[in-house]
Amino acid sequence: MFDCIIVGSGPAGGTAAYHLAKKGRSVLVLEKESLPRYKPCGGGVSPVVANWFDFDFSAAISLKVSTIRYTWDMDDPVEAELNTPEPIWMVRRDIFDHFLMQQAQKQGAELRDNTEVTGIEFKGSHWQVNTAKGFVEGKYLIAADGAKGPMAKWLGFKDRKRLIGGALEAEAMTQIENGHMAHFEFGMVKNGYIWNFPKADGYSIGIGAFRGSEPQNLREIVTEYSKIFGVDFKSIKQVGHPLCLWDGDQTLHTQQAVLAGEAACVVDPFTAEGIRPSMFSGLKASEAIDKALSGNINALAEYTQVIAEEWGSDMVWAQRLAAVFYRLPGVGYRLGIKRPSATQKFGQILCGNLRYQDIAGNAIKKLSNSLIPGRG
Repeated sequence: MFDCIIVGSGPAGGTAAYHLAKKGRSVLVLEKESLPRYKPCGGGVSPVVANWFDFDFSAAISLKVSTIRYTWDMDDPVEAELNTPEPIWMVRRDIFDHFLMQQAQKQGAELRDNTEVTGIEFKGSHWQVNTAKGFVEGKYLIAADGAKGPMAKWLGFKDRKRLIGGALEAEAMTQIENGHMAHFEFGMVKNGYIWNFPKADGYSIGIGAFRGSEPQNLREIVTEYSKIFGVDFKSIKQVGHPLCLWDGDQTLHTQQAVLAGEAACVVDPFTAEGIRPSMFSGLKASEAIDKALSGNINALAEYTQVIAEEWGSDMVWAQRLAAVFYRLPGVGYRLGIKRPSATQKFGQILCGNLRYQDIAGNAIKKLSNSLIPGRG
C-alpha cells in the first residue's frame, strides 16, 4: 500500500514525486512510456523553478537564452534582452523529465515505466490502480497524465471547462547559428505564434493556435517559416498535440485524488507556457497530499483553492490580454512587442517577479484605444 500513486512522469508528476518522497512518503510513479521518452515541447523553462528544489538542474539544461528575436510575417525584426536574473533554460524534455524523475528516485520514490494504467477503482479507503501488469494500491492519487490522459475522466471530472489549443512541433538536429537567442513569429499564424527554441544540438520548431477555431494549415505555415533557418520542416518527424490552457477556476480534487499539470489545465492562455505551471501544481499537490496523510481532512480542497489563488487569479489577466492581443496581433506587435520593455516585463513574469495583473490592464487599454479613430 503506497501513500501516493502518481500517474505520469512529466514535470508535474516528477515534482510531486520528489517532494513527497523527500518527506518520507511512499510514492509510486506509473508511466506508460519507457524513460527517457521523447516529448514534443519547445522546452523553455523559467529558472524560477530552481527555487522549489535543493539540487542543481545544470545536467538537464541544454543551453540558456538571454535574447529574444521577434518577427512579423518573417519581416520587421526586433531583438530584445530578457534582463532576467538568470537566462531562460532550454531543455529537451526526454532529458529534463527523466532527470527530475531520477532525483525523485534518489529520495525513495519508485518508478514503474512502460506500465500503462488501464483503469482505477476506489475501494472505500484507498485507490486500486489497474495496469497491464497487474494492480497496485495507494491511499491517494495524483493524476498527472497530461492533456490526453484518461485519469481526469476516470476520476469523474467529465464536464469540466477545457480550453484546448493545438500545437505542431518538430526537432531539427542541425548546427545552430545563435545558441543564445529564441525566435518568435507573430504575423503568419492567427491566434497564436511560431517559435524556434535553440538547443545545444539543433532547434525545436513549433507552431501553435491558442484561441478560436479558424481553419489554418499549420504545417504549411511553419514549413515556410523554417526555411529561414535552413530547416526542411516536412522532412523531419512532426508531432501534433493538444494544449490544456487555463480557462477559469475549477475543482481539482475529488475523493483522495487531485489533478496536476496539464490534466489540471494550468497552461498559460497567453504564452502557452506549460512546464513552470505544471511543476508549480506538482509542488502544491505534494504539499496537499502530505497534509492529507497527516490527517488534514481539508487539504485537498485547499489545493484547489491554492491553485485558484496563486495561479488562476493571475491567469484571469493572462486570458484577458490574450483575448485582445490575438484579436489585434498587428497592433500588439507594433505597440507592445517591438518595445524592449515588453520583453523585460515578460522575463519578469516568467521569473515570478511580476504578475500579469501588474501590466495587463495598461496593455489592454493601449490595444483597445488603437481601435478608436485618431488614437491608434
